[in-house]
Amino acid sequence: MSFDGKEILLTGGSGGLGGLISRLLTAEGGRVTVLDRAEPVGATGFLRQDLSTPEGIEAAAAAVAARDWDIVINLAGIQHFGPLERQSPAHLMASYLVNLVAPVRLTQAVLPKMKARKSGQIVNVGSIFGSINFAHFVTYSSAKAGLRGFSQALRRELSETGIAVTYVAPRAVRTALNSPAVMEFAKLTHMNMDAPQAIAERIVAAIRTRKRDVYFGFPETLFVRLNALFPGLVDRALSANDRKAAQLFVS
Repeated sequence: MSFDGKEILLTGGSGGLGGLISRLLTAEGGRVTVLDRAEPVGATGFLRQDLSTPEGIEAAAAAVAARDWDIVINLAGIQHFGPLERQSPAHLMASYLVNLVAPVRLTQAVLPKMKARKSGQIVNVGSIFGSINFAHFVTYSSAKAGLRGFSQALRRELSETGIAVTYVAPRAVRTALNSPAVMEFAKLTHMNMDAPQAIAERIVAAIRTRKRDVYFGFPETLFVRLNALFPGLVDRALSANDRKAAQLFVS
């Protein structure tokens, strides 16, 4: 598929990974509109919206529903690393709103016009954490698991509409989303972290070929399959990492 002349909505396009994806799509002729709180550099258009509140999501949904989109990429995300009880109630709510509720609501808003044209593509950028649910990433992991389930259910619902649904699950990416504590955890546990440019290129390739489900990284992709079949085995494999993470929060 060519991106030339395509109207593309990209949430979270002002961040490191989002900026790279935006530039790659624009370089191939795509007309990228970024939806974010901060204005990006180099995008064709910009919608200033805040997806961390119900009111912000509804305002964003109204803005995107008014236009025709060929591709919608739900990339925006936030993360809490640490014991669940240490996450503030406000950040907990925002985690589910940004990571799960906003992609579902924005997709709902753009579907009528896509269905009328019998074409379009919804791209949900999840995480390996949505299939291997990590301790100390409880809200992030569970929200991404919900996004994975939403993508699968939506694909089945849209099977005869001409609308493609792509779910992309990178492993950890070296971006500003990771706090210093996450970086320390990655060092302690030898967590694999990919360069943003490589992941941006793979995400764009998955969109171009209208892939269904794409998981990045080994051995993480193997763990995805093992966790689906033998979650107890993965529990034991990750227990040492969980203990190392817990040490970071002893006070």
